[in-house]
Amino acid sequence: MEENRLINLIDVSKTFDGYTKVLDNINLYIKKNEFLTLLGPSGCGKTTTLRIIGGFETPSSGDLLFEGESILGLAPHKRRVNTVFQKYALFPNMNVYDNVAFGLNIKKVDKNEIKKEVSRMLELVNLNGFEKRSVNSLSGGQQQRIAIARALINKPEVLLLDEPLGALDLKLRKEMQIELKNMQKELSITFVYVTHDQEEALTMSDTIAVMHGGIIKQIGSPEDIYNEPKNAFVANFIGESNIISGVMHKNYEVTFAGHTFPCIDKNISEDTNVDVIIRPEDIKIVSEDMGQLKGVVKNVKFLGIHYEMHVEASEFTWKVQSTVLSPEGSNVGLTVAPDLIHVMKKDEVIAKEEADEE
Repeated sequence: MEENRLINLIDVSKTFDGYTKVLDNINLYIKKNEFLTLLGPSGCGKTTTLRIIGGFETPSSGDLLFEGESILGLAPHKRRVNTVFQKYALFPNMNVYDNVAFGLNIKKVDKNEIKKEVSRMLELVNLNGFEKRSVNSLSGGQQQRIAIARALINKPEVLLLDEPLGALDLKLRKEMQIELKNMQKELSITFVYVTHDQEEALTMSDTIAVMHGGIIKQIGSPEDIYNEPKNAFVANFIGESNIISGVMHKNYEVTFAGHTFPCIDKNISEDTNVDVIIRPEDIKIVSEDMGQLKGVVKNVKFLGIHYEMHVEASEFTWKVQSTVLSPEGSNVGLTVAPDLIHVMKKDEVIAKEEADEE
């Protein structure tokens, strides 16, 4: 509902140097108390979008509304947002207390109130007792928490986070994903998060906007983005997929890999060329005589929670993930349920890029 829209980007485009278009007519709204992630590869426009919301970039065209009013002319420090960057930009000459208190000191808040708020913020980020520490003595994860505390103490309505976990090791990054999500819930504020890490986006977000080439390819919940990708780019970027060309001859029936399969898709014109997308975990290995396709296991990897097998069948190498091992060299059958076959019209943008590469 519109009354729940906190931020609204309307037809926003951004061109650098007069000819390099990094955003192309973006339309996006962000709701109050939402954890929205801008996800995509390097150069897709996600950081530029964040910087426009923060006031660090001005769009070449379009508008940016905050609670229904344009804020394009508003300086960054006058917007009700705060930003946490990948490079934390802490003040090395200040201790932890002074770094966190910086914004309130600038506003000339009462010192007793500052002390209370700094204590509350340090408790929130699990760094009680660190007030007198030098920020240079802290680990990367601790510095990141201080940067978040410094941003949150100003009580922004929106916290913008530009790949804030990118410099952390894998274990710490996973721990901080959980902590950030818990903070967002506890504080009931809006988070707008930029990352190129698909797992991070799926773990933390209420809503994901997948970006590519300066446009939004799909917006939805993590479940929708993963289970119902709208185009080949999203399917290939989010998780792993088998993507094969096919033809939709009629409703509920698609032909690919030399065979015709039942599916649940409809309302696609007859004899339309399509992309067929099947997740590796959705393919079932059965006995050869029971398979919709027949093939040979070419190689096997053990990945801890499952086996990943490459099966050559109908002149296509299928990636299959299963907790049951089919040994290398074995003859197998492959089946997939109709509701796990995702059919979509060929992605025109991706098709053009593939043609250009050739």
